[in-house]
Amino acid sequence: MLANIVIPCYNEEGAIARTVEDLLGHLNEHGLDDVEIIVVNDGSSDGSERTLNQLLVAHPDQRLRVVHHRRNLGYGAALKSGIMRSNAEYIAITDADGTYPNHRIPELIRLTAEHDMVVGARIGEDVTYSRTRSIPKMILVPWVSFLCGEHVPDMNSGLRVFRRDLALKFLKLLPDGFSFTTTITICFLRNRHDVAFVPISYTKRIGKSHIKPIRDTLRFVQLIARTGMYFAPMRLLVPIAVLLAFLFLASGFYDALVLGNLTDKTILFAISSLNIFIFAMLADMIDKRS
Repeated sequence: MLANIVIPCYNEEGAIARTVEDLLGHLNEHGLDDVEIIVVNDGSSDGSERTLNQLLVAHPDQRLRVVHHRRNLGYGAALKSGIMRSNAEYIAITDADGTYPNHRIPELIRLTAEHDMVVGARIGEDVTYSRTRSIPKMILVPWVSFLCGEHVPDMNSGLRVFRRDLALKFLKLLPDGFSFTTTITICFLRNRHDVAFVPISYTKRIGKSHIKPIRDTLRFVQLIARTGMYFAPMRLLVPIAVLLAFLFLASGFYDALVLGNLTDKTILFAISSLNIFIFAMLADMIDKRS
């Protein structure tokens, strides 16, 4: 099997049938007979389960599989269920709500012959994005780019294709929530895997969004800090150590030239800077050994 397309589905009764039918049509149009769709029903409480069962009856050719969670486990958990049940070389992911241009998936799958991950970056000409969700990205995108050491135009796009064997290496690090895509982006880039960003469009979703901007942004920040400590401790901590060293020097000059005596705060700046630098070195050594 060349690839599996994993679609997490949570209360998407109004969109999931259209998404699956469109995908099957695009796959047939491009002759991708060795691509299978895996829909993960993540404990939906609407009619999504009934709709998916009807799709299975309509497509008995084994190109569509449905996995059911008894309760809602989260976006990332649904993706992990699909990845673990796949036996394909590549995993493509997309959303069930009709926001992503799924007709681009065959193109992204073919590009994986040259890259470890191909991300559909929402920087194309026709991008409809709410202001509420764009504000956190103004902060988080530069932060992720800093951690990864290169420009990351879209860290959490839900349309991408990646090698399954590499994703399995990071599976325990990947969260069960919406931060799954952000984390896997950092994991691939920090481990020097080849990631390509392809501009795509992004339209208004069908139905109500399940994202809570404030809560999920706070989770993003927490996750990025934790992942930064795991994959890039030097990048995360050395600037703090340098800042404290600068404060030590400034405070030391002030103590010597004005007060004529070394104060406690100067010593505290020095000790803090040294301790954080040593901690960063140890964390980096542990990272390299693992």
